[in-house]
Amino acid sequence: MGVIFTKHAINKLYNRNITQSKAWEVFTSFDGKKPGKTPGSIKFYKNYGEQRIEIIAKKNKEGQWVVLSCWARYKERSQIKETFLEKLTKIIFKK
Repeated sequence: MGVIFTKHAINKLYNRNITQSKAWEVFTSFDGKKPGKTPGSIKFYKNYGEQRIEIIAKKNKEGQWVVLSCWARYKERSQIKETFLEKLTKIIFKK
């Protein structure tokens, strides 16, 4: 099953240092999906530790998937689980 990447999507991959194979992995083994803002589009996402890669894709008139855009988001510090050392430091210094 092939996927078409628009020039915009390829530029975004390059500018955001995301490989096309990583975007393919998000598309084929996503952690979740939800409707995109563009009618008929779907946002696929996959989590990689502190990073989440998201792609927007839509089927064209021939029924082929077209990747429209992609990006990477990083979890905010408050969303990352504390390490044991961080918890211990807080206990010792009562922060």
